[in-house]
Amino acid sequence: MSDDRNFSAETSAVMPTYGRLDLWFERGEGVWLYDKNGEAYLDCASGIAVNNLGHNHPHLVACLKGQVDKLWHVSNLYRIEGQERLARRLADKTGLDHVFFCNSGAEANEGAVKMARRYHHANGEEGRHTILCAGGAFHGRTLGMLAATDRPAFREGFGPLATGFDHVPFGNLNALRDAMSDKIAAIFIEPVQGEGGANAAPEGYLEGVRAAADEFGALVIADEIQCGMGRTGTLFAYQQSGIEPDIIATAKGLGGGFPMGAVIAKKAIGDAMGPGSHGTTFGGSPLAVAAGNAVLDVMDEAGFFDNLGARITQLDDGLHSLQVQFGQKISEVRGAGFLRGLKMDNAYQAADLNAALRDRHLLAVPAADNVLRLLPPLTISQEEVEKILMILHECLETL
Repeated sequence: MSDDRNFSAETSAVMPTYGRLDLWFERGEGVWLYDKNGEAYLDCASGIAVNNLGHNHPHLVACLKGQVDKLWHVSNLYRIEGQERLARRLADKTGLDHVFFCNSGAEANEGAVKMARRYHHANGEEGRHTILCAGGAFHGRTLGMLAATDRPAFREGFGPLATGFDHVPFGNLNALRDAMSDKIAAIFIEPVQGEGGANAAPEGYLEGVRAAADEFGALVIADEIQCGMGRTGTLFAYQQSGIEPDIIATAKGLGGGFPMGAVIAKKAIGDAMGPGSHGTTFGGSPLAVAAGNAVLDVMDEAGFFDNLGARITQLDDGLHSLQVQFGQKISEVRGAGFLRGLKMDNAYQAADLNAALRDRHLLAVPAADNVLRLLPPLTISQEEVEKILMILHECLETL
């Protein structure tokens, strides 16, 4: 039975866990979203780093439509052809060995932590269970990941927190090394922090993390939920440092908008996860892996990363030029690739800039530390990057 009531924020039955804007989008095409009135918005939010191929990408749509007519769900009691293909592709691209599929980034991070602890348990080190995390990180909203995330705003009212998580300042190798011991199971790190304010790891930091982990017998977990799947110019952000993590958690852009996540791990870690050690009802469904394979199909096309690199350079040059012009308003350009942040001077609010951009039909995303994030689709054109920079210039002038 249809319900034609005019829904409002006051009458909505949706739980009020989001500070929603009064915007209703009906369709998307490429980097553009269209509201109920047909007004176009340049999407520099990408569903918070999810729609890496933009909206309504023809290959992604065709692959999902083709799978819809075949099979949606059979459970992980059986082998799934698309899973086997996607797992092999992710393993080959990372140099790791085993892949576990799930539904979201928080689930991927939870799985990564479980795998790290299980690995040490299987090797007779039951006391090695502490996960060393970085300050300012965001790993998800499950109870376990709230303990991995040190920001009080996310934790308030949800105690007691899970034990077995410690924190050190992001980017500080001295503090990290001081915290290492034979109790540390893994170092849990975002190569580029997203929610924390678009903070890229300082040069040499990831290499230092890897060296400390090796010295103390710990693992390295790379949280690539937001910065992975091409967003920084390589498939995964850690690849630009030359290190190899033991475990990678990925989601968001992996499905191009279809909900899915994955944990990629070295052989010895995967071997420790025997039948019954972990599971999921919907993870790696035929529909999800059809989306994941379609995303990799597009990224494997000749010239994809070359074009992406050119657009990243264009945006980077433009943002630094704006910082020079508006140095009294922009104190820092942060991040990497297409996970960029404008750190505003204390006299100005990122929320005000965000509102001004939205008034000019450019969508961006707030972050911690008075930062505005720019997360455009990886398929954006030269002309569309120019438009982003033009609108930013106009808004900064009048802010």
